[in-house]
Amino acid sequence: MTNTKTNKTSRSKETRENTVRKRGWVPPSSLQAPEPPNGFHHRWVRSEMRGQADDKNVMGRLRSGYEFVRADEYPDRYDLPKYEDGKYKGVIGVGGLLLMRCPIEVKEDRDEYFRNQTLGQSESVENDLFKDEHPSMPISADRQSKVTFG
Repeated sequence: MTNTKTNKTSRSKETRENTVRKRGWVPPSSLQAPEPPNGFHHRWVRSEMRGQADDKNVMGRLRSGYEFVRADEYPDRYDLPKYEDGKYKGVIGVGGLLLMRCPIEVKEDRDEYFRNQTLGQSESVENDLFKDEHPSMPISADRQSKVTFG
């Protein structure tokens, strides 16, 4: 009889190693913005559309608490696109958009304002729908979503 020794590998060595999926090429974003300072929020604001200046939009943002973000505030970022001349000289901007910042509190107040506007409009539509309800054909507002597979 032959004495054969079988080499068994442990189960941990049999399992596949975690393979890292190669990240594919992604086109560069032309709207990369630097990190805002603590307590601030950055936002791209339209300054022109189809070659026409949109001063109303920019002035509205300025009146609501926004300010321009200047390229010289980020001396370590030489890659930031900025306006070289004109009334927005030195401001970070590209393709008719200007980078502006506002305090986080202003952003949160604005978000809450529009959330309340949306809620009010939704309630109004629902109330308008139910006023035309007929007793023989009741309207049920079933606002549930369901996901099925297969």
